[in-house]
Amino acid sequence: MNYRTYGQTGKAVSEIGFGAWQLGNDHDWADMEDDAAITLVQEALELGVNFFDTAPYYGFGRSEELLGKALAGRRNEAVINTKFGHGADAVTDFSPGRIREYVEGSLKRLGTDYVDSLLIHNPPFEYLDGTYGHYEVLEDLKREGKLLAYGASVDSSREMLELITKTNIGVMEVMFNIFYQETAEAFRQAQERGIALIIKVPLDSGWLSGKYGADSAFAGVRKRWSPETIAARARLVDRIRYIADEDVAMSTAALRFILAYPEVTTVIPGMRTREQLHENVAASAAAMPAEHVRELQELWATEIRSQELGW
Repeated sequence: MNYRTYGQTGKAVSEIGFGAWQLGNDHDWADMEDDAAITLVQEALELGVNFFDTAPYYGFGRSEELLGKALAGRRNEAVINTKFGHGADAVTDFSPGRIREYVEGSLKRLGTDYVDSLLIHNPPFEYLDGTYGHYEVLEDLKREGKLLAYGASVDSSREMLELITKTNIGVMEVMFNIFYQETAEAFRQAQERGIALIIKVPLDSGWLSGKYGADSAFAGVRKRWSPETIAARARLVDRIRYIADEDVAMSTAALRFILAYPEVTTVIPGMRTREQLHENVAASAAAMPAEHVRELQELWATEIRSQELGW
């Protein structure tokens, strides 16, 4: 496992992190036994994964609880990122007056007295510049030692630049993958400001695993795709199957594309099985060939960018 500097926290994080949306979450994903979730987190830790991303809303608090149980006695080996805005009570409330309440709830569920970073969880654009006082509260919590860094989770370069130019955040979580490369337009500016970049949705919600096609049917959170979107995504998957071979899974190759960007700090694929965990971790073992990186960048610029694929 390779490690990269986590912003200005003084910590190093595994370039392959652990996205924990699925832990204890039978609302958005197929059910996963608690013991299996805990075992998977602990095996990830043994394989060198030390970055774990969660949120109160994931499993309505269960993701944080299971992560806390899995890391009990090993908190010093892990870097934990959680969020604010979408609550464990399924209520969405970005009021700055509720940040402390959210943090205290997360700390209790995680079984720790601090988190390494806290992000405002995909807030409305007008909340990003600090006008409403969010960052003052977060600075207070930082001074109290309840978090080491803070920032926001966003989906576009416009949002990224709003944060970069108008705030002093230390961390951003952004959507980026082979099929969605728009946010790369602000990567350099983030790096110049010393902002850690966490990459979410790195496998395009499973499409970049190569296991879905035009005839695939979806349930849960993936039910959002229209038949037209499914067909378009299936065609694109077929176009890029050459990045995988008998030794490299498509998911592994897709993560290597992201890691080809030096501005990226860590990438957080979700995982439910040991096979997925090992495929993800394998991405850190080698780099994607430079010509593949260039080809995928060109495909995005010339064909994918103009399509309406959603996320």
